[in-house]
Amino acid sequence: MTKLLFAVTAADHWTLKDGSKHPTGFWAEELVESHRTFIEAGFDVVVATPGGRAPVVDEGSLSVDANGGDEAKVADQKEYLASIESTLQKPLALEEQKAADFDAIFVPGGHGPMEDLAVSSQFGALVSDFLDGGKLVSTVCHAPAALLPARRSDGAWAFDGYELTGFTDEEETQAGLADVAPWLLETRLRESGAKFSSGAAWGPHIVVDRNLYTGQNPASTKPLADRVVSALS
Repeated sequence: MTKLLFAVTAADHWTLKDGSKHPTGFWAEELVESHRTFIEAGFDVVVATPGGRAPVVDEGSLSVDANGGDEAKVADQKEYLASIESTLQKPLALEEQKAADFDAIFVPGGHGPMEDLAVSSQFGALVSDFLDGGKLVSTVCHAPAALLPARRSDGAWAFDGYELTGFTDEEETQAGLADVAPWLLETRLRESGAKFSSGAAWGPHIVVDRNLYTGQNPASTKPLADRVVSALS
């Protein structure tokens, strides 16, 4: 059975450049669609967070407006989250996980990873172990921020030269947070050495480079999860 480490942010806020705290967490669609796809594929999905703290959903991600006006979609997300509440309430600690115990790692987004995973040297080391072991690494939307702390002993970025995608500066601007963000994901990834690829704003866009699988935004989640399942089957 394929064993997948499902690494979720434990942050409940994102510190903006003026020091204020913007409420956030994981993005509902990104967690729901990916987790459900992996479970339906028969994977052994292990949910883990920094410190083993229960993750929180970004309430904005459950608004009807954030889901294209689709009330049924929101209801489905709420129902699925309720069905896995016991799992989310008792995640394992990411710091105690080892790449050798898994076949792949997946990180759903939301602004949460920008707050905690993006600055965790421990998580950076874990992701590097997955990468170096030839194991599949996958992130979606803002979660590529979690790749940033993957640094070598000489300071080089483990993903330097990789083609990838993530939430674009254009999308952050359209979402209304670019002006208050302490840093922008696309810009930071490019500065770090990524070959950043983007599709149309808010449309699905997937990039695969070696064992790195990335999706641009919430709409990319299901297609990305399907690609991950195909690659691991």
